Amino acid sequence: MPAVFDAAGQELLFKDKRFGREKLKNRSNNDEKHLKAFNHVESNSMLELEPPKHTRLRGLVLRAFTTRKINTMQPEIAALSYKLLDDLKSNNVDILKGFATQLPVIVIARLLGVPETMAQDLLSWSNDMVMMYQARRTKELEIKANSSTKEFVSFMEKYIEEKRYKPEDDLISHLIAAEQEGEKLTKDELISTCILLLNAGHEATVHTVGNGIKAILEHGKDRNYLRPKYINSTVEEILRYDPPLHMFTRYAYEDVIFRNHKFKCGDQVALVIGAAGRDERIWASPNKFDPFRQIKKNLSFGSGIHFCVGAPLARLELVTALPIIFKKFPNIRILDQPIYSNLYHFHGLQMLNVSLQN
Repeated sequence: MPAVFDAAGQELLFKDKRFGREKLKNRSNNDEKHLKAFNHVESNSMLELEPPKHTRLRGLVLRAFTTRKINTMQPEIAALSYKLLDDLKSNNVDILKGFATQLPVIVIARLLGVPETMAQDLLSWSNDMVMMYQARRTKELEIKANSSTKEFVSFMEKYIEEKRYKPEDDLISHLIAAEQEGEKLTKDELISTCILLLNAGHEATVHTVGNGIKAILEHGKDRNYLRPKYINSTVEEILRYDPPLHMFTRYAYEDVIFRNHKFKCGDQVALVIGAAGRDERIWASPNKFDPFRQIKKNLSFGSGIHFCVGAPLARLELVTALPIIFKKFPNIRILDQPIYSNLYHFHGLQMLNVSLQN
């Protein structure tokens, strides 16, 4: 598969209408009967669609998933961060498992308006479905992902029906309201959107929190950059330096020449966003973690029409949670050499074992 590594080239490709996310019809998997439930959810996911379907669906989602609503969650995210850290039972812990994995799934459960007691089920379903995007997927993993999709869909159907009759101030209720304002979201689109927000939002945030803690711990003990004045630039530097995804892909929708490379209709191209963050034409000393670096646009959440709708929430979780971790445990240190997971395009740690006290 051809790949683009530089930031400028990726920015061009993200916005080039001759390339897109949606699979061409002759490349669909209609013969994969064991993936019927999963493929049906994917077919209604705005991540996998192009205009005009994508435009309509994204517009309706953004009416409900507003920055105003997200920003009201900061006190709640802070309180949850303290609680999860208080609940750590040992001085030596895998903070990825005990904190980074738990925070995003509980936040998204609260945002959707589903019981956070279901967080572990949501997490399990999400992990099974996300395996579908890995290079090492097998028939067994595909069957498991399809089964989890069925359970996830059944769960969401129940709560969507409840919210129709008893709406509250949550994302499901707001998505239903958007459905009733002329342009409608179908029930399948509602379900796919909720699943997408959980799967994409959770997975990327877990990796960014883990990668961020690691980068900060390896940077030294002077952590003035976690103060409110600098925390936004610190989070952007984490996203640039060690992003949660290293690659997006696009299909060519016609025979096209891009930078002297001839693509045939249906060919794929990889946008290696992990490399874009180390592009020395954009970043001075790109291999250095510098939290005081001037903020510039990075491509960690994509660009163009598919820019991640959950990016504001992910950034808010990072801006809120990271200073709390190091305020509560100022002597936190890494115990074992961190090892990155063997993942395809996601980029995160297997575990992050730390000592919380000297």
